[in-house]
Amino acid sequence: MAQKDYYQILGVGEKATPHEIKKTYRKLAKKYHPDSNPDDGQAADRFKEINEANEVLSDPKKRKQYDDLRQFARAGYGKGDFQQGVDLNDIFSQFGQRGGGGRGPAYSYQDLGGVGGFGDIFSNIFDRGGHFRQQRHGPQKGQDLSAEVEIPFDVALKGGSTVIAVAKDGACERCKGSGAEPGSSVEKCPQCGGAGMISVAQGGFAVSRPCPQCYGRGEIVSQPCSSCGGTGQVAARKRISIKIPRGISDGKRIRLRGQGQPGTSGGPPGDLIIKVNIAPHHFFKRKGANVYCEVDINLAQAVLGTKLRVRTLADKRVVLKIPPGTQPGTTFRLKGLGVDVGNRTGDQMVAVRVKIPEDLKPEQHELFERFSRSADLKH
Repeated sequence: MAQKDYYQILGVGEKATPHEIKKTYRKLAKKYHPDSNPDDGQAADRFKEINEANEVLSDPKKRKQYDDLRQFARAGYGKGDFQQGVDLNDIFSQFGQRGGGGRGPAYSYQDLGGVGGFGDIFSNIFDRGGHFRQQRHGPQKGQDLSAEVEIPFDVALKGGSTVIAVAKDGACERCKGSGAEPGSSVEKCPQCGGAGMISVAQGGFAVSRPCPQCYGRGEIVSQPCSSCGGTGQVAARKRISIKIPRGISDGKRIRLRGQGQPGTSGGPPGDLIIKVNIAPHHFFKRKGANVYCEVDINLAQAVLGTKLRVRTLADKRVVLKIPPGTQPGTTFRLKGLGVDVGNRTGDQMVAVRVKIPEDLKPEQHELFERFSRSADLKH
């Protein structure tokens, strides 16, 4: 199994901009979302792959670490011993194997978010003597999941809740997550003695790898579960309610503890990280705590002044006084009528658009001609 190519999964180039990645991810996520493909298991798997790729490529830090690792592998470090290059594809694929009635400890590029850089990645893989580090086989926390949700403009302002469907693994009901067919036995692996790892020589290295017989579990089941194939987990779709805090901004992320992938060997589940996108409003636009809108007045109102009733976020209208001689594009501030963010409230900014008449009645035309003759405009 080769390491995953996240650029290929999303169908973007290695120099794709964040905007291109976001646009492509949204298109693919909509196409393969489980809600749009309720009877297609392959679509659910594809949806999980797309989310995994987006989780790495949309995060500048994780993307750099991923690109560094790809560059390292391409620079001739592909086969043989460490001096000539370690087979990175082989190393990482060993940590993602499944099957045979067991689950191997998975190493994911999503796990790179907590490391300090390219050097730290390899310090975590190799010890000071150049030996591959022994992996832990006790309880492991499940992987985090990422998703996006779009909420209405009003919900972002006032707060509320919404429901999202997430494709995630769940414990197999038949075997209760053990991977063994009910009534079958579970024994210590004879090849690794229950350690889950074996040591092999590779180009002068003593490399520890997941045991090929038990796939790193340290246990062998006599009969794998007929429902999950021995993995102990099945793909499932879960509807999760999300509480939207008042005044949330576009692009903010909400972390739901324990709503990610289930852990292994009794470990805790990962988290679900949701990016919130706010749907546009037909009248208001928001920037931070302030909201912006535009209102139209005619030429006479701009010249002579007027009063307008302007809509606000509170679903009520306030009177805005337009002074004589107001110029097109003039912006008025309504203090305290913006968005509540933390301990402060923003303002509402009202820009004036002056509508120039296109078709005049004869008497109107005459009035404008008289005004033109009387006006003293100097250039």
